[in-house]
Amino acid sequence: MATQTEDFLGITDYKVVGSSPVRHDGVDKVTGRAIYGTDLNLPDMLFAKVLRSPHAHARVKSIDTSKAEALPGVKAIVTGADLVESAEDEMADLGEEIVRIKDLTAAVLAHEKVLYHGYPVAAVAASNIHIAEEALDLITVDYEVLPHVLDVREAMKDGAPLVHEDQKTKSLGEQTDKVSNISSHFRTELGDIKQGFEDADIIVEREFNTEMVHQGYIEPQNATAHWNADGVITVWCSNQGAFGVRDQLAKILAVPVSKIKVIPLEIGGGFGGKIKAYLEPIAAVLSKKTGHPVKMIMTRTEVLQATGPTSGSWVRVKMGATHEGKLVAAECELVYESGAFAGSPVGAGARNMLVPYDIPNAVVDGYDVTVNKPSTSAYRAPGTTNAVFAAEVVVDELAEKLNMDPIDFRLRNSAKEGTRRADGPLNKRIGHVECLEAVKASEHYNSKLEGKNVGRGVASGFWGNGGGVSSASASVNADGTINLVEGSTDIGGTRTSIAMQMAEVLGISVEDIRPQVGDTDSVGYTGVTGGSRTTFATGWAAYKCAQDIKEQMSARAAIMWEISEDDIEFDEAVFQSKSDPSKSITFKEMAGKLDSTGGPVMGRATVKPSGAGGAFAIVLVDVEVDEETGKVEILRASIFQDVGKAIYPPYVEGQMQGGVAQGIGWALNEEYVYDENGVLRNSSLLDYRMPTCLDLPMIETHIIEVPNPGHPYGVRGVGEVPICPPPAAVASAIYRAVGVRIDDLPMSPGRVLESMWSENGAAK
Repeated sequence: MATQTEDFLGITDYKVVGSSPVRHDGVDKVTGRAIYGTDLNLPDMLFAKVLRSPHAHARVKSIDTSKAEALPGVKAIVTGADLVESAEDEMADLGEEIVRIKDLTAAVLAHEKVLYHGYPVAAVAASNIHIAEEALDLITVDYEVLPHVLDVREAMKDGAPLVHEDQKTKSLGEQTDKVSNISSHFRTELGDIKQGFEDADIIVEREFNTEMVHQGYIEPQNATAHWNADGVITVWCSNQGAFGVRDQLAKILAVPVSKIKVIPLEIGGGFGGKIKAYLEPIAAVLSKKTGHPVKMIMTRTEVLQATGPTSGSWVRVKMGATHEGKLVAAECELVYESGAFAGSPVGAGARNMLVPYDIPNAVVDGYDVTVNKPSTSAYRAPGTTNAVFAAEVVVDELAEKLNMDPIDFRLRNSAKEGTRRADGPLNKRIGHVECLEAVKASEHYNSKLEGKNVGRGVASGFWGNGGGVSSASASVNADGTINLVEGSTDIGGTRTSIAMQMAEVLGISVEDIRPQVGDTDSVGYTGVTGGSRTTFATGWAAYKCAQDIKEQMSARAAIMWEISEDDIEFDEAVFQSKSDPSKSITFKEMAGKLDSTGGPVMGRATVKPSGAGGAFAIVLVDVEVDEETGKVEILRASIFQDVGKAIYPPYVEGQMQGGVAQGIGWALNEEYVYDENGVLRNSSLLDYRMPTCLDLPMIETHIIEVPNPGHPYGVRGVGEVPICPPPAAVASAIYRAVGVRIDDLPMSPGRVLESMWSENGAAK
């Protein structure tokens, strides 16, 4: 791991921040003692399964559950009739997704129609899982099969089968009366696009297609719910935000949030796919019917069929540059499938795709389109990988046509502080130039490629990162340790990165902080773990909470010494009188004297920071292409990323490597495959091909630190942007290896072969 650092506010000598302690949850994770959703067992617990639609689009004419109800061991069955279908057109912000309450409710169990293969139709609770599964086969559903539409471009056409008969297009901010699968159309404009292309000497225009892909987390969705006789619902689940689940349940079940308690368990990956509540509402209603706690776990097939993957898309990019290598115009059109309900991440893709560059004239159009596939969810930099793939391939081709080094071309056009983005805002302090310079100076970039059909590609990416609401509270123990309670689900080590920021303020060891993730009754409201906001925002809450503790402890020292609080200074975990240096006491010693100076000390903080700093990453990839099979082997991969300040470097490095690995999977293998009937044909990890350690080299990480002035320690989010550049970098590497540019993802062996045959005039 290489590191490049820029001083932040003159502070470079942190004691805890930037170190590499053992994770607080490490022992429990590696010994198997950590409690995940599938580990939870409660007295008198029932088990439930969901009946799912075999059709992509159908009207539900009737459901007969009588035979299933008569099966011994079956305790309750629910259908859409057991849920109040919401008429609210109100929007709900889930953190990385904004959805209509009406759609959120409709997605739990079918009311009138099923909208994709795998859509939930009914659920059975039984004394064991085998009886529940047997009962599903006894439920009879009468379907009227309807025409379906899977292709996003076809769905846009007049006369296409309508996913929703009442969906009207909102265009350029105005609600229209046009009934269509296009839920919305927006546009951002900068400068004069016509003049920009007139000024261009070289213009490249391409169209790109990407397929729907899944986040690929190892742990399937799960939920256990108990609707108690007093009306209080307790839910245990592995979700990216306990408060988000609570809020969704309140809307879906028409229950006050005060009657819902969500207890977060450990989570086996999420990447944005574990934000929506799929099973929790069903488990809760079954529990209400039976009076027992009800546990539900999806199979892998259910996860792939019926949870939220990210959008497939069609993207058109046209860019122009002068002979001197200056980008002068960009015109982009993004069409994203949102699945069964409106709400694709096309807005994020449109915002982020051109941010690395200073382009004076730009127009970006975005379309959100419903199709008969699962409703899409966030996936690591939602919507941005599709868009960056298209933009960066065009940037690479422009550099080639100008006979310029691809890094030099990017440096000549790089966005800097003060550059106006295509979507309007001015950049604050950013680190794209620093990342490019690090790539250019790297051993990898300057090494020679040897062999036949080998190539090297590079691409930039950007993600804006998030702020959001976070809370933390902490109590000081008599031995000087701290019990920290925060509300962010720990997906990749955030307990430690948050605790480290508290420890830095107090000058104590991070091992003296005991962090835990609280339930919704035990800590203040905290937003979802997603959008690269957790170490930034919840870390800031811990920082402020520590400041609160420091102030209270200083006041106690003043009481003990009978001096003014203004006379107390605190440095390196020592309280000392400014006027009388002999009056000195360590933090641990002071903790032991709290009872005699006023009683326990607790710190607390809530934050909603607005200073989130955008992050850039550049991925460099070497590939070898097998001419006979079309298989692409990744020979070497490096990522150069501006992380602001690496609070916990191993966690940062892991996020960078994980994002690149997923981006390579997206580039080469991963896709949803539907047949002509709209049935998903690769709903297993044998057929949905994700890369393993056998498919990847060790991914080299280069941490660039250009601190974000909007955070006490300069933090920028790290988890999103690494997934954005790999597909474009791989595409450019393939081009340099075999001379063909591939505009569709994934670049599977068959697609590579077909492209090579077509290029050679021998298409088959």
